[in-house]
Amino acid sequence: MDEKFDCIVIGGGVAGLAAAMTLARNNMKFLLIERGEFAGSKNVSGGVLWGSDLAKLVPNYWEEEDGGWERFINHRRLTLMDEQSAFTLDFKSSHFNETPYNGVVVLRSKFDNWLSGKVQEAIDASDYAMDSFIATNIKVDEVLMENDKAVGIKTGEDEFHADSVIIAEGVNNLLTRQVGLQDKYVPADHMLTGIKEIIRFDQEVLEQKFQLNGLSGMSNEFVGWATDGIEGGGFLYTNRDTISLGLVLGIKDMREKKKSPHDVLNHFKTHPAIADIIKDGEVVEYSAHVVSSGDKRAMPKELYKDGILLAGESANLLMNAGKAIQGMDYAMRSGILAAETIVKAKEKGDFSSATLKEYRKVMDESYVMKDINGFQDAVHLLHTETMQQKVPNLICDFGRQFFSIKNEPTPKSKDMLKGAVKRHASFWELAKLGFKAGKSL
Repeated sequence: MDEKFDCIVIGGGVAGLAAAMTLARNNMKFLLIERGEFAGSKNVSGGVLWGSDLAKLVPNYWEEEDGGWERFINHRRLTLMDEQSAFTLDFKSSHFNETPYNGVVVLRSKFDNWLSGKVQEAIDASDYAMDSFIATNIKVDEVLMENDKAVGIKTGEDEFHADSVIIAEGVNNLLTRQVGLQDKYVPADHMLTGIKEIIRFDQEVLEQKFQLNGLSGMSNEFVGWATDGIEGGGFLYTNRDTISLGLVLGIKDMREKKKSPHDVLNHFKTHPAIADIIKDGEVVEYSAHVVSSGDKRAMPKELYKDGILLAGESANLLMNAGKAIQGMDYAMRSGILAAETIVKAKEKGDFSSATLKEYRKVMDESYVMKDINGFQDAVHLLHTETMQQKVPNLICDFGRQFFSIKNEPTPKSKDMLKGAVKRHASFWELAKLGFKAGKSL
């Protein structure tokens, strides 16, 4: 352990593990450090891992009897809520049954631990089977710097040296700030609190409740009354025998309106549509953590410097433009690209920013930064009062009229819609919203 590593990866989450897997397969000598007892033990997030990068890291992962994922997604829902109603856009397709899956639901304590086992298998098959390590239960106190270049890490009284460091420490990016890549203070209006309950059911009951077949699963996002007037939204994901139910809430808005995440979650659970779903379920886990809002102004000044690359949530790589909450897929792709950049740096024998700036280039060319840059207007639009409150109320009002059958003459749908618009917004507001939505999406 006294010899220098090619790379030290800080953090055993999705980004760090994706980087480690890539390094191992390229016969790099590295050290992965995770502060938890095992990879995933400290991670309370979870949800859907979108895209096909998992299949690149673990080919045919879907064939494993006990893989690290819960269910694949073939059913999508977007629900707009007012106090008593829920209007849902529902899409289900057997096209999403094809492998590699479009998205899989994961519980991070299970998934990260499983993926770290795959990383260990890759290490064992590499040229550095005896020289690369996954070290858990270790907290990195400091990135060692010489002449503003990373040369290793310090943990307690111990120091470990390397040609490069990939920081994948997560959203509480203390080390990212220590090395000067992140401002000391990130405004609260760029950050959200994620709060979640894991609710258990008998597996057969859960599958009947959500019309699931085999390992098929559903994701459901919620906008409107769910957040009790706080900026944000709700989510529900089906696991094997549990559901993940929760909210992401604006930290600044909660503070100004003097509401707690727990109270808002309890409010969400009282809605008739949610109360029916969670009836007879048992809450087995409760967790909360900070996440980025997807506003790129929260991102660090840069993703690299001499000897250092940032990946995953340490770079605030997350986005919700209304279609899905994306974060884990961004983390996985950034971890892969960071490691590939380190491999090329070793080939050149140059770990300076002159070489590592290639990481910024490949990130900008990837779908991650193209989507973050391309959908910023959609991110901002989603968090406006019109989208958060007026539109859900208007749509639910129209839905109640449209689906009500009374023993009296039925108004035309256009008249129902006009009435709903007048009660909750204005045609001018909707025209502006439509223009902005068309431009941003």
